[in-house]
Amino acid sequence: MLLTRLDPDVPVPAYACPGDAGADLVTTSDIVLEPGERAVVGTGIAIALPIGFAGFVHPRSGLAARAGLSVVNTPGTIDAGYRGEIRVCLINHDPRHALRLRRGDRIAQLVVQRVEQARFVEVGELPDSERGAGGYGSTGGHDGLSEPERRESP
Repeated sequence: MLLTRLDPDVPVPAYACPGDAGADLVTTSDIVLEPGERAVVGTGIAIALPIGFAGFVHPRSGLAARAGLSVVNTPGTIDAGYRGEIRVCLINHDPRHALRLRRGDRIAQLVVQRVEQARFVEVGELPDSERGAGGYGSTGGHDGLSEPERRESP
């Protein structure tokens, strides 16, 4: 994959272990994210994805579990035609503690996948399926969970 370092001091994305799906992305700036705060940070790189591929920016699972750091638009999508800097919209989900990131910290991971473009065909009615129009929770598996209380509007 063609890549340009817009910041010569940041590392090229790398896979931490053989077989990993995501290559680590780092931040180019020092930043403090207060609880609930979000910010868009640069990674110092731009890529040229071939047609038929897309990049998806995912949170790093360890940072999500330990510090509450996530990507707001998970996953962020990088289209094949985009040539600008990969920037990541981060959020601190921890309700009490600020999160300090330093230049060079690994903040997210880039997964590159083959994608298809669909040709949309409008029809008057869709064919039946086993699931039908069942939406959120329609396949079950959440018997122990209760629905949130509904509050009446004033």
